[in-house]
Amino acid sequence: MSTPAADGFRMPPEWARHERTWMAWPGPNFTFGEEGGGTLAAARRAWAAVARAVRRFEPVTVVAGPGQAEGARALLGADIDLVERPLNDAWMRDIGPTFLTDGRGHLAAADWVFNGWGAQEWARWDLDEKLAEQVCRLSGARRYATGLVNEGGGIHVDGEGTVLLTETVQLDPGRNPGRTQADVEAEIHAHLGTTKAIWLPRGLTADYGQFGTRGHVDIVAAFARPGTVLVHTQPDPGHPDHAIGAETAKLLRASTDARGRRLEVVEVPAPTVVEEDGELVDYSYINHYLCNDGVVLCGFDDPRDEEAAAIFRRLFPGRTVTLVDARTIFAAGGGIHCITQQQPMA
Repeated sequence: MSTPAADGFRMPPEWARHERTWMAWPGPNFTFGEEGGGTLAAARRAWAAVARAVRRFEPVTVVAGPGQAEGARALLGADIDLVERPLNDAWMRDIGPTFLTDGRGHLAAADWVFNGWGAQEWARWDLDEKLAEQVCRLSGARRYATGLVNEGGGIHVDGEGTVLLTETVQLDPGRNPGRTQADVEAEIHAHLGTTKAIWLPRGLTADYGQFGTRGHVDIVAAFARPGTVLVHTQPDPGHPDHAIGAETAKLLRASTDARGRRLEVVEVPAPTVVEEDGELVDYSYINHYLCNDGVVLCGFDDPRDEEAAAIFRRLFPGRTVTLVDARTIFAAGGGIHCITQQQPMA
């Protein structure tokens, strides 16, 4: 059986040009509550704000549940494409496909197994596990199915052979019981076209809560360009993420990428807010989204929002940085990167 890598496909870096962005529309479920409730209404407003921010730079397609497109249109506006397909949840980064290109004008996608972030007891995924295949059809991408349980938020690539992973995600017994690190790497490389994996030991503390992903990398570290990686750091030494950020930065500074370069680490301080309603939060600017000529950056109405924006403006001088309030999205278990998925130009 052929693999994407064997057929010449690879996952481009997020800063490569996009054809469009895919998103999913929040519907009634355990995370957002019932139709007509305030939590679901707030989530829809937050998702719409991100979709409109991305639409300034590139086309956007939003997948809504059956019968929900008309309501979504009222919040999204006329210039965002809408399609209706059955959904359980709204995290397109994780339930959608990971798009690939071959440099010869062809589009493909890796369709990972999705099982509710490690078969978490509250999660339902009977519909979401089929969505990547449907998005492949809608986009015209050649689909490569894999038996590896993985989510798009659990990987980050530099486009030159390197991928970031987290031990508590791909090696999670709830996701891939019995698979070794070597097994996972082989499957990842075969489907992303990468050749070197850098493993982080764990994610942020709050990401192991009820609606957490058990350590997605895209809230901890992300490539900004080949050889340069952004890392979430917590300045407060009393916060449990202080040690995690320091460990992550140290590990990455000691690492080389697939081309043998020693990595440059850019530390991005966490927002000052560490709790909401007595619960620890994992607010992070790392969970941003790069779109054509733009950076859509998580905002938290926090004194460090502008400090983070300045870091991103320096790193991406040709892009417009847009802050979008992400607190409602984080309350549901993720951020801006988690609800978007790029389709690269083939």
